[in-house]
Amino acid sequence: MSWGTELWDQFDNLEKHTQWGIDVLEKYIKFVKERTEIELSYAKQLRNLSKKYQPKKNSKEEEEYRYTSTRAFLATLNEMNDYAGQHEVISENMTSLITGELTRYVQELKQERKSHFHDGRKAQQHIETCWKQLEASKRRFERDCKEADRAQQYFEKMDADINVTKADVEKARQQAQLRHQMAEDSKAEYSSTLQKFNSEQHDHYYTHVPNIFQKIQEMEERRIVRIGESMKTFAEVDRQVIPIIGKCLDEITKAAESIDHKNDSQLVIEAFKSGFEPPGDIDFEDYTQPMKRTVSESSLSNSRGDGKSEPKFGGKSKGKLWPFIKKNKPPPPPPASASPSAVPNGPQSPKQQKEPLSHRFNEFMTSKPKIHCFRSLKRGLSLKLGAGPEDFSNLPPEQRRKKLQQKVDELNKDIQKEMDQRDALTKMKDVYIKNPQMGDAASVDHRLAELAQNIEKLRLEVQKFEGWLAEVEGRLPMRTEQARRQSGLYEAQNTSAVNSCAQDRESPDGSYTEEQSQETEMKVPATDFDDEFDDEEPLPTIGTCKALYTFEGQNEGTISVAEGEMLYVIEEDKGDGWTRIRRNEDEEGYVPTSYVEVYLDKNAKGAMTYI
Repeated sequence: MSWGTELWDQFDNLEKHTQWGIDVLEKYIKFVKERTEIELSYAKQLRNLSKKYQPKKNSKEEEEYRYTSTRAFLATLNEMNDYAGQHEVISENMTSLITGELTRYVQELKQERKSHFHDGRKAQQHIETCWKQLEASKRRFERDCKEADRAQQYFEKMDADINVTKADVEKARQQAQLRHQMAEDSKAEYSSTLQKFNSEQHDHYYTHVPNIFQKIQEMEERRIVRIGESMKTFAEVDRQVIPIIGKCLDEITKAAESIDHKNDSQLVIEAFKSGFEPPGDIDFEDYTQPMKRTVSESSLSNSRGDGKSEPKFGGKSKGKLWPFIKKNKPPPPPPASASPSAVPNGPQSPKQQKEPLSHRFNEFMTSKPKIHCFRSLKRGLSLKLGAGPEDFSNLPPEQRRKKLQQKVDELNKDIQKEMDQRDALTKMKDVYIKNPQMGDAASVDHRLAELAQNIEKLRLEVQKFEGWLAEVEGRLPMRTEQARRQSGLYEAQNTSAVNSCAQDRESPDGSYTEEQSQETEMKVPATDFDDEFDDEEPLPTIGTCKALYTFEGQNEGTISVAEGEMLYVIEEDKGDGWTRIRRNEDEEGYVPTSYVEVYLDKNAKGAMTYI
């Protein structure tokens, strides 16, 4: 089946059909292009959707993603982002493999079609020219034959007429012979032109036109094959991403299966566990016998003993107060005053830091419970001034431990960054020393010194927070049942300290508040707790120190030292500017850290030198 033989006379129809084929191809290209736009739009919407529900950095939402259910949701968002990426791949592949290729092919197809039909029109024009030449030769032969006949008839007429001269007859005869010769020439020309035309016509319909139409047919068949291959590619592009999309869906299923409700429940405990013990039993109060009413751990109501009202804690929780009061003994406080003027920039004494409450501070310093409430008062004042405590002492023990551990980890990361920069600069300096033309080695000394100072400061911060962390971890072990039962007695023994300093407690809505108590006189019965504190074992020696300046310890808790005197260190600086030292078994107290040069034992935790 060939268009050249079967459709030899359908030149115009073939031209229309091939143009229609190109239009179909262009329509398919437009279809694929719109499909790629849809895929891109869908991928963009999926990415925006995934981004919309991603947790914001440094926000509360980021903390919520420690639960398995929220982590599974985050994994789903990430997989949806990858899922969107596969639709982008579909769009890119369709654009490059189908749209781009077919667009170039259409341009080539149009040029080829134009060339073939140009050859067809040229062949058609040539055969038409040959036909016109044949018609002209034929008409000329017919005309010459008619002219020869008329010339012959005129000669015969002249020859039969006796009145015509012989010269006229001879002229008529010559004219007739000329016309006959012209007719013979026209006949020969017509015969030759006819043969030539028949040959051209045969070549046209059996050679030229079939060849041209065969090329057009092959061109059209290639177009059909090409559009079929593009449709296969259209399907293959989708099929290639199906495994990856399947993996995305498998990962979403895996994330869903990883949800652990028990683990999430445990995380809730870790997130909100305060570390406090439940309140002990309330003691029976027998009003039939004259006795002083005991204040229990779960009852902080007004005392009826001497008719004076007790100061109320937690003003927001009226009638129902939560007994979340810290019972662990904090380290002894720094001295009430010092002489920071002896050394420039010396540490301020606690008395100077708390000048607005000097009369209350002096009262605490002369009372027995001062050791237990000094730091709480200090913390309460810092909260009154609007700054949160640096040691997170306003949080419950367990939450405080987590915050301190997080702070230590952050500081260690900062130290590592600074050390990396220092190592890099050190290598750069070595290169400059070996190759002076590359740079001045002294130019990095200033930066190295800054990094060394930063590292030292960060290490001091780490030691400070590690000290607080060790303090908290030392308080967290579970209390025995006997200790829980004695909690009410412990509260009664420390009521005076509670009423005189800021305490940490939790209201029913879960918030912790610290308020300065009212100044109220209250009698505190003698308890075994004070005796226990007085009989406390002496602290071990952790190093030695040398007094750089003379310090007159005039306030309770301080000790006087002379310049150049050597003493023992029993408690290093906790960040408040005071160091606890001992002269002998009976004399110990606090001195400003800037007044002494400390040499800690290398085996002691956090050993370092203060100058």
